[in-house]
Order: sequence, then structure tokens, then C-alpha cells
Amino acid sequence: MYTSPQQFADTNKAAVDAMFTIVQAQFAAFERLSVLNFNTTKAAFEDSVKQSKALLAVKDPQEFISLSTASAQPALEKAIAYSRGVYEVATQTQAEVTKLAEARTAEMNKTVGSLLEKLTQNAPAGSDVAVTAVKSAMAAANSAYDSFTKAVKQATDMAEANVTAATTRVVKQAGKQTSKKK
Repeated sequence: MYTSPQQFADTNKAAVDAMFTIVQAQFAAFERLSVLNFNTTKAAFEDSVKQSKALLAVKDPQEFISLSTASAQPALEKAIAYSRGVYEVATQTQAEVTKLAEARTAEMNKTVGSLLEKLTQNAPAGSDVAVTAVKSAMAAANSAYDSFTKAVKQATDMAEANVTAATTRVVKQAGKQTSKKK
């Protein structure tokens, strides 16, 4: 497949670069998740301190119920915001890895196409049918990959829309329940 040691070295370098790019994307995702977790934990601690102080100042059961009810909606909204943040990090990381995979696939297709051209030029007489079959198989594989990529993109978009819709419904429903209790 390789006609020179330099091509072999270039291919290996490209593979190592791709691996490092994926690792960097994973580290970046880990960093974003760490920041999200830290900020969420800090905010939850601060909220619990405020809530505890407010509960300690309660004078009657009705005030206790009102305070508890009033704190439910913001807590739910914060939990949903955290979930959205995690989902966003995962989606961004997946997009980066997909982009890299697509670039590597395009590069591989180019290399295989170049190899096929060289083989075609040096192929013995009568091998036209085999070369055509290989080219057809490659075209079919590329078409299948493109279809798969489009299907995954559509599924991802649909899942994202469903998560957003479900989140909106949960927030609205919790808001209705909170306002009924008041």
C-alpha cells in the first residue's frame, strides 16, 4: 500500500496526531465537566446554607411549607441546567471527535483512491473488471458511510429536540405544581 518509507512515516504521524487530537478533546471535555461540577457544587452548598438559615428562622408550620415549596422550583431549574451543561459538553466533544473521524475517513479514501489509480495503471490486461468492482465497492462503502453519518446526525438532532422539549415540560409542570401549593 505504501510506495515509499516516507508515505509510511506520514501515515503513522497522521494517526498519532489524530490520537493526540482525540485525547486533547477528551481532556478539554473533562476540564469543562470539572468546572461545571465545581460551580454546581458550590452553588448547591451556598443555596443549602441560605435554605438552612431561612428554615431556622421559621416561626410557624405554614411559613415552613411556603419556604419549602418556594425552594423546590429553583432547585429543579438548577438540576435541569446542570443536566443541560453535561449534555452540551458531551455533544461538543462528540462533534469534535466526529469531525476528526470524518477528516481521517476522507484522507483514507483519498489514499485508497490514489492506490487504486496506481494499481489500475500497472494492472495486467483483463483486470479491468476487478478494478471496476473494487471502485464500485469503495463508492458503495462511501455512500453507506455518508448515509450512516446523516442518520446519526438526524438521530442526534432529534434526541436533542426531545431532551429540550421534555425539559421544558418538566419545568412548566413543576411550576404549575408549585403555584398550586401556594
